[in-house]
Amino acid sequence: QIELVESGGGSVQAGGSLTLSCSVSGNTYIDHCLAWFRQAGGNEREGVATIYSGGGRTYYSDRVKGRFTISLDNAKKILYLQMNDLKPEDTAKYYCALDLTSGGRCFLTAVRFGYWGQGTQVTVSS
Repeated sequence: QIELVESGGGSVQAGGSLTLSCSVSGNTYIDHCLAWFRQAGGNEREGVATIYSGGGRTYYSDRVKGRFTISLDNAKKILYLQMNDLKPEDTAKYYCALDLTSGGRCFLTAVRFGYWGQGTQVTVSS
């Protein structure tokens, strides 16, 4: 049984920083993709960043590139998202997700990810 649990969300002023964590439990013995997505209000879920467990390759959406950093502690099975210079438009519920079928390539496409956490809210005030 694979489970993902996010933590670290909260409220911050614009320009501030937050670090999200996602603890992954269960059998993930094959190399896989982990990602952060976010969803604000009634909008579609948006890909933020993804990382490949088998080599650390990362990919970011243009909206967060240069401000957010995704990282993975393989030994502890914890995924992180360091968010700097936060903007009000970053306000959303953030989800971590796992794709066990990537075959070595990670894409920020929600339908590819079969496992999801419950989400953690990030609110950025101006």
